[in-house]
Amino acid sequence: MFADASRRAIFERLCREGELTVGGLTHGSGISQPAISKHLGVLKEGGLVEGRRAGRSTYYRALPARLASLDDWTGQMRTFWEARLDDLDDLLTRMDN
Repeated sequence: MFADASRRAIFERLCREGELTVGGLTHGSGISQPAISKHLGVLKEGGLVEGRRAGRSTYYRALPARLASLDDWTGQMRTFWEARLDDLDDLLTRMDN
């Protein structure tokens, strides 16, 4: 879902700027309106963005709280690997002595 740099940029922009329309996201992005719409569709499907209709416009906003489980997992993996690397460092130090 976040493999595409443009998609990450759209999500980050929505996090920073709040609700924006497709036109607002297109402005200054260097990405075409159809491409923005396609990226928003992927982000919506992944539950990271939602749209709100207001008249003829749809305003999109990021749902960064949906990344909490990913943040928890990466924290756990960081702790796991730091402990393993510390153990390896200790072993190598003992082998050198």
